[in-house]
Amino acid sequence: MIPLVPIMHGVIDRRMLVNFRVRPEVAAALLPAPFRPKLARGWAMAGICLIRLRAIRPRGFPALLGLGSENAAHRIAVEWEENGATREGVYIPRRDTSSKLQSWVGGRIFPGVHHRARYVVTETADEFHLKMEADDGGGNIEVRAKLANWLEPASVFHSLAEASQFFERGAVGYSATGTPGCCDGLELHTSSWKVEPLKLLAVQSSFFDDRTKFPAGTIEFDHALLMRGIAHEWRTLPALHHPLKQS
Repeated sequence: MIPLVPIMHGVIDRRMLVNFRVRPEVAAALLPAPFRPKLARGWAMAGICLIRLRAIRPRGFPALLGLGSENAAHRIAVEWEENGATREGVYIPRRDTSSKLQSWVGGRIFPGVHHRARYVVTETADEFHLKMEADDGGGNIEVRAKLANWLEPASVFHSLAEASQFFERGAVGYSATGTPGCCDGLELHTSSWKVEPLKLLAVQSSFFDDRTKFPAGTIEFDHALLMRGIAHEWRTLPALHHPLKQS
């Protein structure tokens, strides 16, 4: 049953996608059923979505009533079978937000548990520095990047267009919840889809740097992308229930 949550409308003011290639068996160990890693040339793809939202409000409400926030999501690209068809999207083991409201309603009224975090952001038209410290210490992040003219040469993707298409098809996200065996669903609809390549200068993530989850040699930075100034909607999907893994 879909919760009675209105379609939320707003603007993606800035969205950075910092992407890593991961050994498939390592990514698979972090996924609940029915998900499996979605591969790109034999690699699983995981990453951090750093998104600043502006004028977020129920569709039909004036923009002046909208809210803004900084948000982070740790994600793994996935596939799964549903009604006889292969679906694709992302599994999100952790979300963080600067918004007290989003933190309170997340997992209660709005899909996905949102942990409260503090953000320090410094950016110009072509340089970006974002630092996030989660109140519970579970998802700290620091990223430095600048605009580039091309995709990282070592990326598993052969072109910016190929990387863009891979992530555009992952608009459906299922988030971990406080209820075992259940994932909250959310789908992103954008008025357009345009990405720019970023040159990553530095990245730290307490999630992806955790060697109990990602042993040495199983994860490498692949590339980073930027989106800016895009109107969008968030649409709630039915929760996905899955069997618990046996220990």
